[in-house]
Amino acid sequence: MIRLLLADDHPVVRAGLRAVLDAEADFVIVAEAATAERAVELAGDVDVVLMDLQFGTGTMHGAEATARIAALDDGPRVLVLTTYDTEADILAAVEAGASGYLLKDAPPEELAAAVRTAASGRSALAPAVADRLMGRMRAPAEALSRRELEVLRHVRDGLSNAEIARELFLSQATVKSHLVHIYAKLGVDSRTSAVARATRDGLLRRR
Repeated sequence: MIRLLLADDHPVVRAGLRAVLDAEADFVIVAEAATAERAVELAGDVDVVLMDLQFGTGTMHGAEATARIAALDDGPRVLVLTTYDTEADILAAVEAGASGYLLKDAPPEELAAAVRTAASGRSALAPAVADRLMGRMRAPAEALSRRELEVLRHVRDGLSNAEIARELFLSQATVKSHLVHIYAKLGVDSRTSAVARATRDGLLRRR
């Protein structure tokens, strides 16, 4: 049996997942968590965690919880299940150690297959997510790095260079250097244009 933990702050979503996954003879849902913090606490007793990225309660993001779970000795696999398909979210989850990344509109059979794939130690990626990652591999010089995406996300949120430097523990000169590279890669010449282009291209979430 594959033991599952459902980590999502919406009770209706958890109920829907339970209804789908309970129909699989080799799955057993042993716990649910409404916060990322609680998911980390419960992760030691399961094989696969189905992890949302954004939680309305608590202070921890799903990617941070994923990193903490991935760092556990003999810890479970984490399958991110979210509505977000932006490059910033995908990279954060993959770099945190997620074994898979699936969107919530995936059909039940795809979800069940992804759970089994993750449980076996292999990667389970939604087709759209795989396409994004392949695009980065084909043109690495044009792709924004994880750090550049973090800087740009803070720009979108209205932070100044000094504030971004404090948030990311960087010097202001480094922040400016990242912005120069961002502008060049996106073909823009301003903060506003960079955010608009990244949002249009699915690199950042819309606020």
